[in-house]
Amino acid sequence: MLARVRSAAVFGIDASPVTIEVDIAFGLPGLTIVGLPDASVRESRDRIRSAVRNCGFEFPKHRITVNLAPADVRKAGASFDLPIALGVLAASGVIVRRDVDDVVILGELSLDGGIQSARGVLPIAAAARRRKFRGLLLPVSNSCEAAVVDGLEFYPVASLSEAVRALNDPRPVALVADPDGMEVETVHGDFSDVRGQAAARRALEIAAAGGHNVLLAGPPGSGKTMMAKRAAGILPPLEFEEALEVTAIHSVAGLLPPGAGLLRARPFRAPHHTVSDVALAGGGSNPRPGEISLAHHGVLFLDEMPEFSRHALEVLRQPLEDGVVRISRAQRTAVFPARFVLIGAMNPCPCGFLGDPRRPCRCTPTQIDRYASRLSGPLRDRIDLTVTVSALPSTELTDWQDGEPTAAIRERVQAARARQLTRAPATHVTTNARLAPRALRKVCALDARSTRLLHAAADKLGLTARAFDRILRVSRTIADLDSAERVAFDHVAEAIQYRG
Repeated sequence: MLARVRSAAVFGIDASPVTIEVDIAFGLPGLTIVGLPDASVRESRDRIRSAVRNCGFEFPKHRITVNLAPADVRKAGASFDLPIALGVLAASGVIVRRDVDDVVILGELSLDGGIQSARGVLPIAAAARRRKFRGLLLPVSNSCEAAVVDGLEFYPVASLSEAVRALNDPRPVALVADPDGMEVETVHGDFSDVRGQAAARRALEIAAAGGHNVLLAGPPGSGKTMMAKRAAGILPPLEFEEALEVTAIHSVAGLLPPGAGLLRARPFRAPHHTVSDVALAGGGSNPRPGEISLAHHGVLFLDEMPEFSRHALEVLRQPLEDGVVRISRAQRTAVFPARFVLIGAMNPCPCGFLGDPRRPCRCTPTQIDRYASRLSGPLRDRIDLTVTVSALPSTELTDWQDGEPTAAIRERVQAARARQLTRAPATHVTTNARLAPRALRKVCALDARSTRLLHAAADKLGLTARAFDRILRVSRTIADLDSAERVAFDHVAEAIQYRG
């Protein structure tokens, strides 16, 4: 007997339909899976056999051949357990319909027949809707995630027995998405805790308002990490489309909390400096998103930035420019979005006390040059704002008066973002950091005095064309924070001072 069910494979953050054909024929008992399965799919044979028997069904004592089509696409992950098991039961007559080709099925089986959560449910549900499938049979634990996609019938199940009943007597469950989504704690404190450091706070506000990258340089204990951890809190809330992208990436990575629906909080990722270039950018035989994609629409914080390996840091160059990560494999290329605000922190020298009036620096000039050169010129060129964070005097440390809170800064950032959004139909982007050269010239027209200042700075600092444009983008953001229609001399002057 031949049966056919549908499932899906995820590559990158896109899902492709997979047809699972199960044939039961006379011969020596055995289960053979073909169609380019990886080790996790091949191991499903034993899980399926135990789950079927422990749910009270008889496992066929015949030769069973399972084909995963298309055969030239590698199938990975344990989410094929449930569709293969249901295909076997359909071919043996336990399920009335032998061709279940209008419902996408996914889920990992336990030995007792329970169904575990699956990765990539959101992109699979979106692909099922695009391809006009009727519904989705999925684990109960993934219900909130799938409910984000409308236009589908849902069959959430907790065991193999429930899945069989759902196919024999289809009764879809109406899933309602939580309009508020799920708030994941990404904000580590409030800016009111920060003492002094007006220049660094101002730079982070500009970065949040325009989507710019920041480098904080200063001695240990000056508050660089403290301020960076609070930066995600001053970003505006995620728009619906942004939340969909963030949730899809975390779903594919398997990082969604149990029962999570749409993620509404801006991501904040802070990998350790021992992270590999693959962990940072993503990769693997079946590519998974890395830290820079997990920070999409949020903040990527690299503390002690010069301590990261050179290979890992150079991986950042292309995503900072293009906003995507492309991971090429022999069969296809996975594209992960990576539009984030980069915040780097570093000491001025290996010992950390260069320029500190209270403690002498013990580093030689050669050591200082070698330490600074760990951040390459092309990478520094992609950082819009560089700020020196000085050590706080004891008088400020004992000032118990609260600083400006995060909510007040976020209000100004949201107002600046709103002004950028009003220009979006003309510029085709929503943040100043993404302005293309042609749109940049249009929205950053300078008067003669500002133009002379910018030309003088370009000649003195030896600015590249990229750095020149980035100063204009930062100037436009500063003007937006000042509610100014045009970029003025003061805005350009402030932007220039951030080129370290």
